Amino acid sequence: MMTSQKADFPADSTADSPANSKTDSTNYPLLNRQLAALLDTRDWLTNSAQLCAFLFQQVPALNWAGLYLQREEALLCLGPFQGKPACHPIPFSQGVCGAAARERQTQRVDDVNALASHIACDADSRSELVVPIVHHDTLWGVLDLDSPEPGRFDADDQAGIEALVDTFMTATDLPPLLD
Repeated sequence: MMTSQKADFPADSTADSPANSKTDSTNYPLLNRQLAALLDTRDWLTNSAQLCAFLFQQVPALNWAGLYLQREEALLCLGPFQGKPACHPIPFSQGVCGAAARERQTQRVDDVNALASHIACDADSRSELVVPIVHHDTLWGVLDLDSPEPGRFDADDQAGIEALVDTFMTATDLPPLLD
């Protein structure tokens, strides 16, 4: 008989729980420990789905959390996500995700409506944070977080989410996705 373990996430401890609103500081060190405990397999698909669900539930004020994977040259394909249905595919030449993939640098945008190249998958999204996932000098994909709040993401959020992506990469066997 197969058993599974459920990660234990504190619910109401003010010292040990992530913030419930952006006016508080999100406890990224705690989230990192929780994510490390949650990723109890090396399987890339399982860990990708867990990462997206975990972020969507634990990071305040998100309306979308997901991965776009580089399965074709200069093109991102939809991967596991949480939120409304998403745009697919995304060329490297378009949008915040495309810029993160093309430049291999995190993109933090306070007002997506101010960007001419923004791809509006959800009209409710106002700010965005996209972290590239680079494995063995090859772009594997990007983690995309959207929020309905303008200016939702700051430098602390960027550093915290980048650390969570590092934890995901360390815990996961990322296969080559390009043929």
